[in-house]
Amino acid sequence: MKPLRTGARLALVAASLAAVTLTGALVAVAEPSASPVQAEATAGCGRTPTLTSGTHTIQSGGKSRSFILDIPTDYDSDRPYRLVFGFHWWGGTAQNVATGNSVQAGTYAYYGLKRLSGGSTIFVAPQGLDNAWANSGGEDVAFTDDMIALLEGDLCIDTQQLFSVGFSYGGAMSYSLACSRPDVFRAIAPYGSPGWVSGCDGGNEPVAVFAAHGTTDNFSDGTAQRNRFVGNNGCTPQTTPTPPRGSLTHITTEFTGCSPDHPVVWASFDGGHMQAPRDGASGDGADSWIPTATWEFFSRFQSDPPGETTPPDETTSPDDTTTPPPTESGCSAEIDVVNDWGSGWQGNVLVSAGGDAVDGWKLTWTWPAGQSISSHWNADVTASGSSVTAADVGWNANIQAGQTISAWGFIATGAAATPAVTCTAD
Repeated sequence: MKPLRTGARLALVAASLAAVTLTGALVAVAEPSASPVQAEATAGCGRTPTLTSGTHTIQSGGKSRSFILDIPTDYDSDRPYRLVFGFHWWGGTAQNVATGNSVQAGTYAYYGLKRLSGGSTIFVAPQGLDNAWANSGGEDVAFTDDMIALLEGDLCIDTQQLFSVGFSYGGAMSYSLACSRPDVFRAIAPYGSPGWVSGCDGGNEPVAVFAAHGTTDNFSDGTAQRNRFVGNNGCTPQTTPTPPRGSLTHITTEFTGCSPDHPVVWASFDGGHMQAPRDGASGDGADSWIPTATWEFFSRFQSDPPGETTPPDETTSPDDTTTPPPTESGCSAEIDVVNDWGSGWQGNVLVSAGGDAVDGWKLTWTWPAGQSISSHWNADVTASGSSVTAADVGWNANIQAGQTISAWGFIATGAAATPAVTCTAD
């Protein structure tokens, strides 16, 4: 990903802060991983927040605008969080997005992404004027700027990890933000976008896109907006396959030739204008494949922890000959269960270097009770029965001595498990 233009972003945030008043069947494709960037923490890091989960109202462009904020229950002000905006559809509400009640309350909150986030993400559900996102004169983009300024000033947010997701008009709004704020949003996920109804101010810079669209959607086929970013992102144009009518399946295609930091993924499904299509069944449902596909896409874009400087220990004299205990060389790894929804679960794999730097790693383990990885990102993974082998993919091979990185992640079936992992360093 290209780095944010810091000066432009700071000017944008400063201007916004001045205006804000708080009042209350699948095609198998390769998954190239985006290069990690240094996390850029916000002014809200390290301070006790004043914002809480719930509905908030601000003044933006001379109008009262509202949004619903969802902060993880175990929020840590010293940890930069991912920030995801969920925009509702025409006639929908922020409450529909925040609760997921138009599909299944709770389970489909924030388009089903909250249950997959494992407490790693701050979510926002903005409310559109007249339950839409006409973005007249750019007022909805300005509203988004104002929300970002408020949130970054009070909460610890990784400015390299802002995402937007939305259905129908909400998808169009996500595209509008990709057009006008390419240095702010790292990726978007529009579902069933009806076209440029929220406008496209700019629209010449690359932004990563995961888009889903029904083959019988009666508003548009979605390709015009997608193809704009196929071009912006340097991808090779192609005709994407569609599932047969009546098959109730979906086909996912990843465009080739794109910048590794700006992939374009297109999911075509046999269905109409809907936010939660399912394989093998008609109509929206909480068992839709879209949340997992979207979360896997967003999870490609990782940030390294912000650099930390440890002050010298002023209590230690120059003559103090005490030395720290020796650290073993090599590497170690562990599986962290970040979310478990019964029928499946999400794991994050942490890899640590010992006393020497690591230039590559390979992990092996054995599942205890028939677990199986159904999808993964940021590692080369092979499995034979219950045995699993995973290796770095190049950019995440190097680990400094004594450092731990969040190396890769996966979605698995079966009961959540954390078997012992053997790590071999290169």
